[in-house]
Amino acid sequence: MDYQIIVSLVTLIVLEVILGIDNVIFISILANKLPAHQQKKARFYGLILAMVLRLGLLAMVAWVMKLDDDLFLVFNREYQLRI
Repeated sequence: MDYQIIVSLVTLIVLEVILGIDNVIFISILANKLPAHQQKKARFYGLILAMVLRLGLLAMVAWVMKLDDDLFLVFNREYQLRI
């Protein structure tokens, strides 16, 4: 089994957990500034939006990693991002 894949997966999971906790704290701080009757709704929709955006960004990263052709041409010249 390739341990590099496992390390990458564990790293991604740890980053997602840390960013998720950061989202909870940030949204809670902002929601506390709202009137009491709007705080629960703001937390709920804020966390849902954060989750949807995070999943969307992860899907975009997965899509970009599958690209194997030139991304774009500028003045009929090929430019590739080499990492």
